[in-house]
Amino acid sequence: SKGAVKMQPKAEELKFVTKNDGYVHIHPSSVNYQNRHFESPYLVYHEKIKTSRVFIRDCSMVSVYPLVLLGGGQVHMQLQKGEFVISLDDGWIRFVAASHQVAELVKELRCELDQLLQDKIKNPSMDLCMCPRGSRIIGMIVKLVTTQ
Repeated sequence: SKGAVKMQPKAEELKFVTKNDGYVHIHPSSVNYQNRHFESPYLVYHEKIKTSRVFIRDCSMVSVYPLVLLGGGQVHMQLQKGEFVISLDDGWIRFVAASHQVAELVKELRCELDQLLQDKIKNPSMDLCMCPRGSRIIGMIVKLVTTQ
């Protein structure tokens, strides 16, 4: 008997969605152009150009936790249809958390990181790895990102 195997899209067929431009494609000169599968559906990019269509260049895949912890905007959490949803960028980027505890912990870790970075801006000579609070926060983020 025969089975169907899902085919990866061709490089020119792969597209992503941005908030302001709708569908965008990876530019053929990008090193990621031939990459037809990304572990995460999220990319960050440096340059966006419009020729025959809108293209992005200098892009990298980013997974969920770094996006939530280091992405811009406020982190919000709400209960929707029995699931705890973490959202960024006024709800445009959304993730379903495994539980209420996970959602609260991620949101709190983001708040702690934001405060730590504000402290560093106020006191540039502060060594984040040597202060107990900073080293705990950074250690937790490293553990979360490397074991996800």
